[in-house]
Amino acid sequence: MTEHSRLAPPPTTTPSGPERALAALARAGRRLRYHRRALALVAVLFSALALLGGLAGWLAAAGFVVMAMIVAGRGPVDKDDDDLLREAERARRGPGADREPDSWRLLLDAVPDAAVALDHNFNIMHFNARLEELFPKARAGQPLSQLSRNPELNDAVEKAVTANEAVVVDLYERVPVERRISATVSRIGGREIRRGLPFMIVSFRDLTEQDKLAQMRADFIANASHELRTPLASLRGFVETLQGPARDDPEARDRFLGIMSSQANRMTRLIDDLLSLSRVEMRVHLPPRGILDLNEVAAYVAQALEPVAAASKMKITVTRSDGPIRIRGDRDEIVQVLQNLVHNAIKYGRENGHIEIAASRVLDGSPPQPRALIAVADDGPGIAPEHLPRLTERFYRANVAASREKGGTGLGLAIVKHIVIRHRGELRISSVVGKGSTFSILFDELGTGTART
Repeated sequence: MTEHSRLAPPPTTTPSGPERALAALARAGRRLRYHRRALALVAVLFSALALLGGLAGWLAAAGFVVMAMIVAGRGPVDKDDDDLLREAERARRGPGADREPDSWRLLLDAVPDAAVALDHNFNIMHFNARLEELFPKARAGQPLSQLSRNPELNDAVEKAVTANEAVVVDLYERVPVERRISATVSRIGGREIRRGLPFMIVSFRDLTEQDKLAQMRADFIANASHELRTPLASLRGFVETLQGPARDDPEARDRFLGIMSSQANRMTRLIDDLLSLSRVEMRVHLPPRGILDLNEVAAYVAQALEPVAAASKMKITVTRSDGPIRIRGDRDEIVQVLQNLVHNAIKYGRENGHIEIAASRVLDGSPPQPRALIAVADDGPGIAPEHLPRLTERFYRANVAASREKGGTGLGLAIVKHIVIRHRGELRISSVVGKGSTFSILFDELGTGTART
């Protein structure tokens, strides 16, 4: 980065000729004012000489001179030209100017974005705590080029020297993590350099999380559109076939109507899941107020889905704890969580398989604390490890073909995740290929002293 030698030098404060003359007269007046007591004593001295005469008079005069010198020495010391210039500068800058260096630092500390103040050589004068979070190696006195070696930032700082408005630039960094930062470079005042005050302010805003959310929304819309477009295209094709070649073919008509009904049900499930996910997301910040027993909920879900499991030649069992396990929660939402997990176990488990719903108390955390646990386990084919971290993403499927064939929408585990978040719980997934999967949810139990409000 080039030194800021092109800037105009600081404006001089040397007074003009008339100002110097007025200052000299002021000093002479102050001197006469400071020594008027000594002059009065000298006058008294000479009056005494005239009256007394002789040796006594001279002794009295010497005493008066000493007293005059003492009194004159007690007057204020005359100020030199530098003091006068400093007073003139303070008067020009106005009251409170001596507090400016501290004031601007306090203002910079209060800025909500990461911000750094630079002098006219682009060296760091001060920075706030947010900037230190963004750039941990920031140090006062170092050039801005050492804070970030992005050439676009350096170019923006150069442009801001002569620009009439703030210069905004997007910085893309790859190391240590990929992120996008918006930097705003603003020159303070004009091109005048004021000692002790910053010449330029640079603020930074990390837009990485905002970009991720925008991408998630775009992906969600694209996936939802794709999931709806496929059955709609199928329905349109069968409708056109029934209106044309298959109009008078009863066998084809019955077969096509069955497929159309299946596709319509698929769209209905998708729309229901989308609405359910939207409702859960809107309420995720609201902690539930109700109280429920996990033993009772587990038994209810097992009984409700037993016919569905029997149709797939699977069996559901419930393992209860001794005594009720009460948590603060919305019963309908916890029922929906268990139903989604059991439905997944039925869809992707093995024929003649076994599904277990277990409610218990466990010690978890460091130091260990008692918590409530509800788990759904199956003995199906299991899930490969690389899929586990992404299972709760919207529309993510470990096996796309199998999921669509079995009527899955790809939103069930996303709904589970958001309901668990609303209940301040924790979802854990474990699986072994060929042996099965377990979906466990931990809650804070009421009455143990660990429940969160």
